[in-house]
Amino acid sequence: MLPHKLITITTFVFFTSSLFISPSSSSSSSSSSSSTSVLSPITKDHATHLYTLSLYLKTPPQLTTLLLDISASFTWIDCSISSTYRSISCNSPLCSALGSRACAKCSTDCSNDPCTLSPLNSVTHKSSTGKAIVDKLVLPVTDGRNPGQLKGFNEFLLSCSNKSLLKGLTKGVAGLAGLGRSRFSLTNQVSTSLSSTRTFALCLSGSPSAPGVAFFGSTGPYYFLPEIDLSKNLRYTQLVQNPVQSDYFINLTNINVNGVPVQLDRKILTVDENGFGGTKLSTVTPYTTLHSNIYKAFTETFVNESAKLNLTVTNPVEPFKVCYNADEVLDTRVGPAVPTVDLVMDGDDVFWRIFGSNSMVRIVRDDVDVWCLGFLDGGIKTRTSIVIGGHQMEDNLIQFDLEQQKLGFSSSVLAYNTSCSNFNFTTASNLS
Repeated sequence: MLPHKLITITTFVFFTSSLFISPSSSSSSSSSSSSTSVLSPITKDHATHLYTLSLYLKTPPQLTTLLLDISASFTWIDCSISSTYRSISCNSPLCSALGSRACAKCSTDCSNDPCTLSPLNSVTHKSSTGKAIVDKLVLPVTDGRNPGQLKGFNEFLLSCSNKSLLKGLTKGVAGLAGLGRSRFSLTNQVSTSLSSTRTFALCLSGSPSAPGVAFFGSTGPYYFLPEIDLSKNLRYTQLVQNPVQSDYFINLTNINVNGVPVQLDRKILTVDENGFGGTKLSTVTPYTTLHSNIYKAFTETFVNESAKLNLTVTNPVEPFKVCYNADEVLDTRVGPAVPTVDLVMDGDDVFWRIFGSNSMVRIVRDDVDVWCLGFLDGGIKTRTSIVIGGHQMEDNLIQFDLEQQKLGFSSSVLAYNTSCSNFNFTTASNLS
């Protein structure tokens, strides 16, 4: 039995609110901070299968829940809930750095107009126009073991949005936290303010009762109960720059099922000059999606290898196409006993192994109890050939090193007798 620390987001509210002494104690200019990294809980919404970050915004700081999007260039919020922000004018150097389209052709008569951005709802793909603003962000520092005192970032840049842009997102969110490559993403702004490495790590929890965690500005250690430093279990592959998209792409060269290579058209695994093809990671895609040609070859190989384990395909349950009766599937520490799936990178020496806990989805409804292969057909005209979704990343430590342009991945931490819900959110009073 894996140890589980049953911590809810209410616990996070309690420990963070108890740390406030005065607004100045968490100032970004404070010299008392001995830590160069901060953290935030990550919670999964089981209705939408999306993930949220919990952090503090505004003055005085208020707990704010934002959709987690590792591809978004900047953070945006519904500004109707905030009145403490400072707007940015068109003639400011910061607006020039943002590349505001509305201000690009501005003459002297509009130089004092507000600088604007185009926040995007990455679930519905709808966008709006909103003011670029500066407000205060507050997060707890960490030594990789526990959260500590709160750290303030007084000049955090983000965008306003209108309330309608929240439609389709997780209930209760106030906006979106962008962790993309941009200079103005949350992770890059925080790392710059801390003078720390431009690195962040995610450990997504699928637990309905205990959050996962995001680390900002740290390459490790990342300790999870019982005293396991998951940074020691990372393998690395290079991040690939897409000429059109700013998402995090990796160079996937093949997929193996139980060691058997899937027969794929290698051309669609590479990114072409127009930005089509390749493999990226996404926290707003619940399940990994594959180009139709890849999906067909992959599922055929998986079914063949499953047959060798005496598993017989049963009636599918939407949106999945390959399912097995749950009573025929054995359970292991790393999930249902099904063929392993290896995402092969940089030759056969580097691969991300996906065990049953991440490859399969349990569906129990009415008189149905099945395990289904949690990969979806993305269609023949999909822009990106493979999009690695949130379910496949759960209980895996994923590190994004923007200094070295590399991705670190642990494979399932269940194999190390821990889980992403096992970070110790008990406050350490000696951390400041």
